[in-house]
This record gives sequence, C-alpha cells and structure tokens, in this order.
Amino acid sequence: MALGMMVDGKWTTEWTERDTSGKFNRMPTKFRNWVTADGSSGFKAEADRYHLYVSLACPWAHRTLIMRSLKGLQKAIGVSIVDPILSEKGWAFSDAPGAIPDSVNHTQYLQEIYLKAKSDYTGRVTVPVLWDRQTHTIVNNESREIIRMFDTEFGAIAESPLDLYPVALREQIDHTIDAIYMPINNGVYRSGFATSQAAYEEAVTELFLALDDWEKVLGEQRYLCGDSCGNGIAARLTEADICLFTTLLRFDSVYHGHFKCNLKRIADYPNLWNYLKDVYQYPGIAETCNLEHIKRHYYMSQTAINPNRIVPKGPILNFWESHDRDRFN
Repeated sequence: MALGMMVDGKWTTEWTERDTSGKFNRMPTKFRNWVTADGSSGFKAEADRYHLYVSLACPWAHRTLIMRSLKGLQKAIGVSIVDPILSEKGWAFSDAPGAIPDSVNHTQYLQEIYLKAKSDYTGRVTVPVLWDRQTHTIVNNESREIIRMFDTEFGAIAESPLDLYPVALREQIDHTIDAIYMPINNGVYRSGFATSQAAYEEAVTELFLALDDWEKVLGEQRYLCGDSCGNGIAARLTEADICLFTTLLRFDSVYHGHFKCNLKRIADYPNLWNYLKDVYQYPGIAETCNLEHIKRHYYMSQTAINPNRIVPKGPILNFWESHDRDRFN
C-alpha cells in the first residue's frame, strides 16, 4: 500500500507532492510523445501497435478507457488492468476480478514498465500508460493527451466515426477542460490529500464553487460545450464531458466521505446528478465503470486517510434510473 515514486530508477515510498503549507501539488507527467495519423511524430497510429495500461479505479485512466470504447478501438488497442489495491511497490498486476495481466511485457508491477522505457526514471508511476510495442517504450502517460490522440489521430482505425473534438467547438472544449481541472478533477485530491486545515478549506471551497457554477450551466444545456458559447451550435458530448464524468462518478462513493468533500453530494445537485446519469447511460460508457474497484482502491490503498482499510457498504446509487436531460433535445 504505497503512494511512492521512482528516484533514479529505484522505488521509494517517499512522497513529495505536498508542500510545507499542507497543499497537495500534483507532479507533472513525464512521457509526452504523440501518436499521429501520418506517423510524422515517429509514432504512427496503427492497429495492434499500442497497448494501454490502466486502473479501473483511477479517474484519469478511466478517461482513456471511455475514449477507447466510444471510438471503437478495443480491437486495435489492447489493455491491461492493474489490481485496484496498491501494493508495497505501487500498481501491480494480479488475477483479481476485473484485473487483466500484462500480456505484452509480462511484468508484475507497473514500475517495471516505466523502467523499461527509462532505466533511470524519476517520477510517479501512474496510470494511464500508452505503450508502443514496436519501439518498446512509453509514448505518453498524460490522460488528456491520450484521449485526444484516440479521438483525433486514430480515425482510420476506429470503428466509430464519433467525433468528441469537433472543429467548431475546439476552443471551448479546451477552455472547459482547463476550467474543470484544478478546482474539480484535481480539487478532490487537493481536498483529500491536504495536511493542513487551511489547505483543505481552500481546496474544498473552490471545488464546490466550481460545482455550483457547472450546475447552473447544465441547467441551460445538456452537455458542457455548445450552446453557451453563443455560436448557435447545439450542446453535444465532447472530451470535456468525459473529463468531468470520471470525477463525478466517484464523487458520492469516495470523494464525499473519504476526501471530506462533503458540503453536498452530486445527488444533491439536480442538474449535475441527472447529467451524470445521462453520460453514464451513453452507449459504451457504463461498461467501463467499476465501482467495486473504485471503492476498494481508495479505501484500502490510502491508509494515511483510512488506516483501518474498511470499505463502506454504501452509498446506494442507481446510475440507470431515468434522467431528465432529454428535455434539451
């Protein structure tokens, strides 16, 4: 159960993402190469060339699984799924229900993948990881960039023509992803991993102010991007929705209690709650969601927050119940 990192290729359980004021400061991802349709980057979009390493528990990795599903890339891009509970050496592969072993590099721990890419690697060992089977290296471990690649560079391979980054909305999509990242996507972690009252209160206040704002936006349109930018383009599902969805999905089960984000539940926001159910029910998304992995990971891995590792039985949530978002059609 280790929130550790690599230093010069050696594993350590020292964790350096908190500053002296108690604030959580996420370390940047290190592998930022790009797969392109024409191969000009050195990484050409090809079937059976790339492999995705993910956790079903992680909201960042979950984004990539959703995009892989929505674009119909399951046959073209293989996947390995780590055990939901962190080991003493970080993410590990196992035969736990829902996990899929590493069939490409045959490793036991995800850190081995990082070392294959860079033997003296220093940084966090995180998911998702996009691995190139041809050059035997990590292409990218930044979720926002991986979903963009899957969405825009794999068109010739994808079985679905769905476009979640349409040209007319690109500026708004990028702005929205930026706007939700710090207060919401990262905000739940800034709240949960804070080690001072002041750092916690700053983060949790920003989180709920942002949720309040998006509750208002979603009272006017079905999805995050479209109508509100005044260009007459109807709101539609985009990459921005995927980025918000994976945080909202985990909120009431984990972040509300475990991370003390408890001013409200998502279920207490009429628009956000119905929006969450709407996106969950979008074809290809529900099958990527696993609340058991989510709850077991957070409550059993993060022992500094939950030392007894007890996983709560609730809450009872039904993402399949009817929603009211059809009113915007």
